[in-house]
Amino acid sequence: MLNDSRFRTVQSSQVILKELMVPSYANFGGKVHGGVLLSLMDKIAYTCAATHAKAYCVTASVDSVDFVNPVEVGELVTLFASVNYVGRSSMEVGIKVISEDFRQEIVKHTNTSYFTMVAVDEETRKPTAVPGLILQTDQEVRRFVMGKLRKQLRAGHRRDLAELRKTLDQARNLLELEGEHCQLDTHLR
Repeated sequence: MLNDSRFRTVQSSQVILKELMVPSYANFGGKVHGGVLLSLMDKIAYTCAATHAKAYCVTASVDSVDFVNPVEVGELVTLFASVNYVGRSSMEVGIKVISEDFRQEIVKHTNTSYFTMVAVDEETRKPTAVPGLILQTDQEVRRFVMGKLRKQLRAGHRRDLAELRKTLDQARNLLELEGEHCQLDTHLR
């Protein structure tokens, strides 16, 4: 095994967080509020990234969070976090969330998401370098490559949106509204 402090294993910063879903977490529909789960995800992403970087970290972005199954009050939620990919100062933290109903012995996957975290110097608030990853399994290699590809896709998406934004004017905006489920206020016509 490599003994280089500029690199750390994926396993060395993996985090598991378990929390019981209590009645105060419920939304108006009686399910656990999505914001509660997002907060837990942000907490575990920070813990995982800061453990890897040995530095203060901030959330830079969150890939889509699709809630595939609702979480009920009384269920135990378990979050698994792992650094999948590292750049110079950024890290992609993959998070898997499952919930467990003890009474019915039902375990369900609620969502998977990817948080981009950036290590920052606490005094200057500027990004600071993070250790590289020591990849020890085929799964870690696959996750690293997928993280790199997601980073490239995000950058391409930002460029595409910036270019598209340059082409918009009021005439095109009005044309884009045709067939959509909206109507213009009389002062906009």
